[in-house]
Amino acid sequence: MTEPPSLDVAIFGGGIAGLWLLDRLRRQGYRAVLFESDRLGEGQTRHAQGIIHGGTKYALTGRVSEASRMVAAMPARWRACLAGKGDVDLRAARVLSEHQYLWSTRDIASRLAGFFASRLMRSRMAPLKPADYPALFRDPAFRGQVYRLDEPVLDVASLLAALAEPHAGALARIDPDSLELEAGDPCRIKLPDRTLTTRRLVFTAGAGNRALLARLGREEPPMQLRPLQMVALRGDLPPLYAHCLGASSKPRLTITSHADAAGRPVWYLGGQLAEDGVARSPKAQIRVARTELETLFPWHDFSACDWLTLPVARAEVQAGGALPDDVFVAENAGVVIVWPTKLALAPVAADRVLDLLAAAGIPPDGDAGQEEVLAGLPRPEIAPLPWQEEERWN
Repeated sequence: MTEPPSLDVAIFGGGIAGLWLLDRLRRQGYRAVLFESDRLGEGQTRHAQGIIHGGTKYALTGRVSEASRMVAAMPARWRACLAGKGDVDLRAARVLSEHQYLWSTRDIASRLAGFFASRLMRSRMAPLKPADYPALFRDPAFRGQVYRLDEPVLDVASLLAALAEPHAGALARIDPDSLELEAGDPCRIKLPDRTLTTRRLVFTAGAGNRALLARLGREEPPMQLRPLQMVALRGDLPPLYAHCLGASSKPRLTITSHADAAGRPVWYLGGQLAEDGVARSPKAQIRVARTELETLFPWHDFSACDWLTLPVARAEVQAGGALPDDVFVAENAGVVIVWPTKLALAPVAADRVLDLLAAAGIPPDGDAGQEEVLAGLPRPEIAPLPWQEEERWN
């Protein structure tokens, strides 16, 4: 008789998507492990702002898009997990803010976008009275409107730890140069000291999916990289979690607040600033970011802040350079490719993989044996957040 596979599922890629899937699989009784070539969250995940988007920012043109519909249920789903009542248990993750905010400036187009968003997204956002504004907007010089969004903001490092620590025995760090993969029935994972068999290979490695596919001699599905140049600054900065409405369908600026390794306040800047900043040098991007903040908050002094830029490449299924409208999950001959497109959509990606396993007639086979098949392999550490690496500030 043929020996049964060592595993049901082997996941490659230790970001939020891979770890969320690992948790779901193991809780349902699948023999699942996760391999990471570096540190957990090292790629796209640790550069995320930690916002659990609810789709509000996609409705700024006055039309609810497919992307908006896709993420509408995510805040409630994540909040259930944060309370220990959802698909995974995230009670150990740290919530930085219960809400993201959105503000409009005096610009007419910005106010108009705010009007459309508020009418279309009433269940997910509410205008605030000035007394309830975040502290930075209570200055008499502020002229605009602030909305509260149903979008919590999480500390990404604690989120990685909350997902990884319950499954430490099912995690392994491997050298990608010594890895060989074979698709088939079963698939094979060849490491220097062992060969494992698995019913399915699942690639959740973001930009690394391309190299994993190449090891199988495949180029499909094609991947695209959409770059950003994010900006971080630290100094005397009040807590702020907010999108600034601009004249376009994208936020002019998105700000989240964090802390560096010494606990000093850090603002992390995304939105249109980060998209347009790809065409600028780091020094030019910092000049633009500083001017933008001084324009939006002329009553706050940014002169003593430290600054850095962070290039980020968002890996997605090829969609002509545009943001894909959906999570991508597809299987071909025992290999499942996953691109969730956004951190908030990791639960949807896991749902789709579980649906594929059920459709293929692969039931849980007893969550046991992971520790044995990974014995002797090193465990991956959790990557620090970029602004916690002091050398970047120098």
